[in-house]
Amino acid sequence: MNKLSIQADFDRRDFDWYLDKLMQVIVFLGGLSAIVFILGIFIFITKEGIAFIFDTMDPVEFFTSEYWYPADEDDPEYGILALIAGTASVTGLAMVVAIPFALGAAIYIGEFATGKTREFLKILVELLAAIPSVVWGFIGLSIMNPLIIKLFDVSVGLNVLNAGIILGLMAAPIMVSIAEDALKAVPDRYREAAEAMGATRWQVIYKTVLPAAKNGLLGAVLLGIGRAFGETMAVLMATGHSINLPTSIFDSVRALTATIAAELGETAVGSDHYNALFTIGIFLFAITFIINLSADLIVRGVRKG
Repeated sequence: MNKLSIQADFDRRDFDWYLDKLMQVIVFLGGLSAIVFILGIFIFITKEGIAFIFDTMDPVEFFTSEYWYPADEDDPEYGILALIAGTASVTGLAMVVAIPFALGAAIYIGEFATGKTREFLKILVELLAAIPSVVWGFIGLSIMNPLIIKLFDVSVGLNVLNAGIILGLMAAPIMVSIAEDALKAVPDRYREAAEAMGATRWQVIYKTVLPAAKNGLLGAVLLGIGRAFGETMAVLMATGHSINLPTSIFDSVRALTATIAAELGETAVGSDHYNALFTIGIFLFAITFIINLSADLIVRGVRKG
């Protein structure tokens, strides 16, 4: 080997080394940017809402009162209990709709469908996930609304049932994708061992595959909860946007996210109303953090078990 080829080999190694280091830096900065963005968002909403928290807000009224009248010049009221109840009722019903549908679809795609059928269903699920939320809201407003009125003989079809179904359908595609990946990650030797012991197809799935994939399935469910909990436009269009403590699935409600979307553009910057909306944003941020932290602790506990 001559000197030129040796030098070229060293130069190529140096180039590969620098390229490797450059990619490590880029990946590190990409991961770091997510933390920076989250901190930036938290700092921004905290800066806008902190004045209301310390100067105006009565914590007892804020969390226990169902009256939200921030635009009243004489006696403004800042109670978000009805908004919390509306968000919780819609999200809960959405999960009742989405979880059985998503897990059933994931099991069929991952364990029963084969070949072109599986690929077609996976593409269809991804297309459903890509539908804009405003389109789902329009479906709730123009299709589900008269359908609910006709089927259940109620005066208004924009209610918890409408929004719950719409949000369930919105959350299900994402849950299907994550759950199907979790099921496919289960090693085939688990299935083969169960079948060798005489287990039927359903017994293999129920007794072996689902327990082995429970971490991923839990992640899929929590992702669906986050999707439904943070949705804005579809909730705004499908719930009726009425401040109520719901007593049935046919009551119109208002969600926390929809309240921010509907009112933020009409408030004076720096006013108590404006700052109160950012305080709701802080509350939403805190709830999301608690959900994610709880999910992490649950998953860690499941792994240890």
